[in-house]
Amino acid sequence: MENKQTRVLIVGAGSAGNRVFHALNENKEGRQGWTPVGFIDDDYRKIGSKVCGIPVWGNRFAIPAVVAKQRINVIILALPSAPPREICKIIEICNQTKARVKILPGTYDLVTGRLKPAPIRDVQLSDLLGREPLTLDTKEIYKYINDQVVLITGAGGSVGTELSYHVANSNPRKLILVGRGENSIYEVEQILKLSNLHENIVTEIADIKDRGRVARLFKKYRPHVIFHAAAHKHVPYMERIPEEAVKNNIIGTKVLCDVAFETGCEKFILISTDKAVKPSSIMGATKKVAEMIVVMMNSLGSTKFAAVRFGNILGSRGSVIPLFERQIGMGGPVTITHPQMTRYFMTVDEAAQLVIQAGALVKGGEIFVLDMGEPICIKDLAYKLIRMKGLEPEKDIPIVYTGIRPGEKIREILIEDDEQVSPTRHNKIFVINKKKTTFDDLKQLLARLENPDFSYADDEIREMLSNFLCNTSNCKNIIYRKQESEG
Repeated sequence: MENKQTRVLIVGAGSAGNRVFHALNENKEGRQGWTPVGFIDDDYRKIGSKVCGIPVWGNRFAIPAVVAKQRINVIILALPSAPPREICKIIEICNQTKARVKILPGTYDLVTGRLKPAPIRDVQLSDLLGREPLTLDTKEIYKYINDQVVLITGAGGSVGTELSYHVANSNPRKLILVGRGENSIYEVEQILKLSNLHENIVTEIADIKDRGRVARLFKKYRPHVIFHAAAHKHVPYMERIPEEAVKNNIIGTKVLCDVAFETGCEKFILISTDKAVKPSSIMGATKKVAEMIVVMMNSLGSTKFAAVRFGNILGSRGSVIPLFERQIGMGGPVTITHPQMTRYFMTVDEAAQLVIQAGALVKGGEIFVLDMGEPICIKDLAYKLIRMKGLEPEKDIPIVYTGIRPGEKIREILIEDDEQVSPTRHNKIFVINKKKTTFDDLKQLLARLENPDFSYADDEIREMLSNFLCNTSNCKNIIYRKQESEG
């Protein structure tokens, strides 16, 4: 806890560092005892000099020694124009100390295009992604959502909630939030009300597998744009209950696509996952089929169908970050499945922006992917999170390796071997060009699933999906295995 003797080290002795120094001496925080005692800067010409009357102690590698010698309580990174990869490296050095780390992030003014500093805040996990965050082309988005009826399925989920916020900010004629859980829909509705974004918003409780209910909703509201975020996403649960994965992720998607086409929807965007690439799990296999349904439906008429594929969402409900935080709060241990497991990560805000931006780029039949940088090791992520709490992994917080679970892969990938990737107008978004197919196998699979006599027995589902994916991917070996252990 900071007190009246809080000693501050500023990383960056440039103009941003100068602003931080003067803010600490002039504003309320400064009067409460936030005392800047020195700078850190990688410019060797500044080292040993004084800026704003206080010394520049050294470069980034001197941070641990300076913190110890000068009894630093807080480190503020004042490097708003530094590349995210460099910020990530400096945070790693700062985390070797017991000092709290704060950051003056850089944001771009959408009007002038110039960098402007945002308020000082705590370092967040998103700062550790090591890449530039995705930014929206607001003009394109406003143009296709403005005065349109937009419907979001799974609106109460992590991505669905963020999508709802962004769409509500784009002046839709009406926004329909659809979810199966009344509590989650209530929560997103309250969030929008608190943000004064509740006008022209309608909430509906519905199961996407219920064709009659979906048809009545679509005929009532006649949505122009649909963002399909409803899905079962937890790999271990879907391994145990494959019937629900198939019904929700495959049948639910087919129902929505059919009704969207029948009611003349203009754009339909499916949210997919990297687990649909060379799937080793029931969840991944069902999302792979959902992608194929969207591509097939695009060939039928004027509705433009597309999918957006991305990796794990930092901090989403049921994801690894909230679990790690709970485990750290309880003193450990932090449980990690495998020391070499890696995943692609993005923030929930980036996920929502990617989905909405795809709607502006869609021509029909595409699968969009985001440039997500390098995959992140789950072990490294856990270590960083522990150090952000001022603790030391393996010392203050024990680590336990539990082994990978059925359906999991050590490494995920975003693109299949036979998929070609092309750029789009947005420099961070790419489109996958799928080879043309007759969809005969997919039609047979859907007919089998929709047959009232289909047993939905676990083994029959596994065999059916395995055979289908091998046939459609033209592979030599079984892609999907019940006890997949290696990616």
